[in-house]
Amino acid sequence: MSQATNQSWGGRFSEPTDAFVARFTASVNFDQRLAPQDIQGSIAHATMLARVGVLTDDERDAIINGLNEIQGEIERGEFNWSVPLEDVHMNIEARLTEKIGITGKKLHTGRSRNDQVATDIRLFMRDEIDVIEVELKRLREGMIELADREAETIMPGFTHLQTAQPVTFGHHILAWQEMLARDHERLLDCRKRVNVMPLGAAALAGTTYPIDRHVAAELLGFDRPTENSLDAVSDRDFAIEFTSFASILLMHLSRMSEELVLWTSAQFNFIDLPDRFCTGSSIMPQKKNPDVPELVRGKTGRVYGHLMSLLTLMKSQPLAYNKDNQEDKEPLFDAVDTVRDCLKAFADMVPAIEPKKASMYEAARRGFSTATDLADYLVRKGVAFRDAHEIVGQSVAYGLKSEKDLSEMSLEELQQFSATIEQDVFEVLTLEGSVAARNHIGGTAPNQVRAAAQRAREALIALKAGA
Repeated sequence: MSQATNQSWGGRFSEPTDAFVARFTASVNFDQRLAPQDIQGSIAHATMLARVGVLTDDERDAIINGLNEIQGEIERGEFNWSVPLEDVHMNIEARLTEKIGITGKKLHTGRSRNDQVATDIRLFMRDEIDVIEVELKRLREGMIELADREAETIMPGFTHLQTAQPVTFGHHILAWQEMLARDHERLLDCRKRVNVMPLGAAALAGTTYPIDRHVAAELLGFDRPTENSLDAVSDRDFAIEFTSFASILLMHLSRMSEELVLWTSAQFNFIDLPDRFCTGSSIMPQKKNPDVPELVRGKTGRVYGHLMSLLTLMKSQPLAYNKDNQEDKEPLFDAVDTVRDCLKAFADMVPAIEPKKASMYEAARRGFSTATDLADYLVRKGVAFRDAHEIVGQSVAYGLKSEKDLSEMSLEELQQFSATIEQDVFEVLTLEGSVAARNHIGGTAPNQVRAAAQRAREALIALKAGA
C-alpha cells in the first residue's frame, strides 16, 4: 500500500491524495491537542477488548505499554506529527504499530475514528470543565469575601447610568456573584451531558464484535454509554451547550468589565486596580489603563462568534458523521482557553480591588439619591404616593436651582413643599439611613449584605461537598 495514501483507508484508492487536499483536510495541526485523551480512550478500549476476548492479555499489555511510551514522547516533544496521517488518531496508531508491530493494528478493532474522536472531545471537555470550575469557584469566593468586607461602603446605585439610590459596594459585588452562581449551575449541568460515552458506536451503526460498552464507560469515568449509535458519532450538542455557557459567562464578565473601566476613570474615581493588572501609555506618562477588564470585554465577541460558528456548522448536517465536524475543534478549543484565562484573570484581580470610599460616598450624595426615601417618608406620614412623588419632584427642582442636595436643605426649605415634613425627615435623608432602611432579604442594608454573603459562602461549600 502506498504511504502517499493514508494507511487507514487507502486500499480502495488508485492514486494518492493531492498534496494540497491532504493539507486542506488534515486536522493534526490542531487536534494533536487531544493526544492525552486519545491515548486514555485507547487504553480503555484495549482493556475492554481483552476482557471480552477480542485481544489476548499479552496483546493488551503490549498496546498499553506502547501507548504509555508514546505519551512520554509527546510530553517530551519528541513525537513526529505527520500531516499525511491526517489526524491525532492515525498519528498515534501508526507510531504504535512502528513500536509493537502488527499488534498495534488490532487496537482499532470494534471502533471507528468517528466514535473515537467523539469520545476524545468529551474526555477533553470534561477535563477542561473541571479546570474552569475551579477558577469559577475561586472568583466567586473572592467576590463573596470582598462583598463581606465592604458591606458598609456606600456608593451610588444606578439605573440608565444615572444616580438612582444609594447602595453598598458589597451589595453591588454580590449582584455580580449572583450572575456567576447561575453560570456555575449551567456549567455543572453541561458537564452531565458531556459525560456520556460514544465509544462503541463505531462508524455509525455499532460493531459486530462482542464489545462491552459499560466496561469502557466505567474505565473512562463516564456516567453511561450513549443510547444511539447514529446520534453518538454526530452529536455536538455538548460543544454548543458549552459555548452557550461560555457566551453567557463572558457576557456577565463583560458587564463587570465595563463597570470596572468606568469606576477606574478619573470621572468616577470609585476604585483602584493594582498596577499588575494595568498598563501604561507609550506617550502619556500619567495613564494607568485597565487592560485586563478591557481585554475580557473584547474577548466576549470572539466567544459569541464561536457559538454561532458551531450552531451554523451543525444546522444542515444529515445523520450521521460528516467531515464538517472537523471544524468543531478550533472554535471549541479557543472558547475553552478564553473562558479559562478570563476567569483566572478575574479571580486574581477582583479580590485585589481597592474601593475609594470617600469618592463613592461623595458621588452617592450627588444626584438626589435619597429622593425615594423622602417620598416613602411622606407616604408613611399619610400622604398618597402620587402626591408624595409630586412633592419630592418639586423639592428636587428647587435643589437643582439652589445647588443643594435634599440632605443639605433646612427644615424650612423642605416644609415649603409640604407641611407634613418634620425634623425626623433627616433620619431618612442620610445615606446611611437610606441603605439601612432596605432591611430585607435581597436588600442593601449592611446586615443583609453580610447575611447574603454568608449564604453564598455556604452554598459554595455545599457545592464543593457535592462535587
